[in-house]
Amino acid sequence: MPSSPSLPDAWLRGVAANPAAPADALVRLLDPAARSVWPALCEGRDLPEDVVDAVVTHPDRAVRRAFARNPHVDPAQRGRLVRDPSGLVRADLAGGPRPRLRKVPPLPDAVLEALLTAEEAGEDAKVTAAEVAGELLSSGQIPLSFWRTLHEHPRPELRRMGVSDMWHGLGPAERAAVLADPDAAVRAAAAARTRELDPVAMEADLPERDCHGRTHLLVNLPVTDAVAEACLAAGRDLRSLAQNPHTPFHTVVRLARDPDPRVRERVAARADVDAALLAELAEDPDESVRTRAVLHPLPRTWVERDAIDWLGGAEDDGPIGEVPGEPATSWFAECAVSAHVILRRVAASYAALPAELVGRLAVDPDPEVRHRLACRHPLAPPEAVLDTFVERPEQRRHLLTLPRLPRTGLQHLLGHDDPEVRAFAAADPTLEQAPVQLLADPDERVRRATAAAPALRDEDTLAALLDDPATAEGAAANPNLPAARLHELLDLAGLPRPARSLPAQHLPARSLPSRP
Repeated sequence: MPSSPSLPDAWLRGVAANPAAPADALVRLLDPAARSVWPALCEGRDLPEDVVDAVVTHPDRAVRRAFARNPHVDPAQRGRLVRDPSGLVRADLAGGPRPRLRKVPPLPDAVLEALLTAEEAGEDAKVTAAEVAGELLSSGQIPLSFWRTLHEHPRPELRRMGVSDMWHGLGPAERAAVLADPDAAVRAAAAARTRELDPVAMEADLPERDCHGRTHLLVNLPVTDAVAEACLAAGRDLRSLAQNPHTPFHTVVRLARDPDPRVRERVAARADVDAALLAELAEDPDESVRTRAVLHPLPRTWVERDAIDWLGGAEDDGPIGEVPGEPATSWFAECAVSAHVILRRVAASYAALPAELVGRLAVDPDPEVRHRLACRHPLAPPEAVLDTFVERPEQRRHLLTLPRLPRTGLQHLLGHDDPEVRAFAAADPTLEQAPVQLLADPDERVRRATAAAPALRDEDTLAALLDDPATAEGAAANPNLPAARLHELLDLAGLPRPARSLPAQHLPARSLPSRP
């Protein structure tokens, strides 16, 4: 059997997690003697301003690296590390919070600019500036609003990025401006994107071997008749052609009769199908083809097709990102009242859906509609959010970041079968009585949460829990412990008191845990 944790270690972990711990107690935990709790302190919770100041200037990069990954603090606070002397710290900042949340809050524009344009990564030479930028580009911390204005940024390297990544969002005048940009690299990037509009150039650039580059070209760029015919003759890349908005229509008609139902389903989703072809696909022997044909009435747009592809899946457990092109709110409103559950799921995923339709979807007969609304919409009813928390364990990490998740009125969940739910309910500050029965719960998480419960206020009970290795961590995290008690726990754990710390205050001996 594993040995019980030592009391000093348990106290340190508990104080690090205590939401009522004063700044001077938390700063004491930055001492090297408390290194074991640095991840919990610097990465696992929000921190007062004074503690953030001490963290971002701490001499040990392990402290700063943990804070760079903190999902609980304002991104602007993490952004203070943008010019950290350690490249590893900058890479952690660029990589984003850990664990990765379903929706990652963006870094401030100034921080993004500094990370993307840095010429060197840091003094320790552990990573390169390009590697740091690569971490940022895949982190989800760059909002579309940032990309959309880069083509006119004063710095040419950022204009080049904006041209390369947002070309299809630029209007004719904006494209003409970047094609005449004073910087040669910006002009070259714009010329390369212009070339993508030429199907003959695409044919010349198309790799023969199967690879990501070939798929990208066949899904997104204009297609010559010769390329389409070669793919049809070889029975190759047909799903890509069926999805490509630029595929010649006579090729689309042939793809609509392909033996592969996934190819036909992609044709049924296209925005350029005519009524006759759509009627044919609506009678297809494959259910998925029929469903997609009747799901989206004509006339349709490509961004509507993309929204259905992006948001209409049977399950919604991936990142909550921004859809590059977004249909009108009126289209989402039509989806919300549709008889098709796929379209209602799409509507439930749209964070700007009008309030009157939110109430309708909150009681939708499809549980995925209700759960998706709870995860994505800022006006989702709190009871719907709580239901999703209870019923969807995979969504809990994300839901715990939402202010609309109820933290009170949870008495009815104290006896729930799921220990994670029992632990959540034990933290309800409005419980009339402390759930002391859960101190004997078979699950360690429940016992720890109960010892830390705001409703547990009895000094003698807390003193006993602090003296028991099985409950000491939770008791040290209890917000009812006064600041003096927390400092005494740190004293007993052997942490020095900084000169500016609170003076020692002695409590009755019966209230103190004994030194191990």
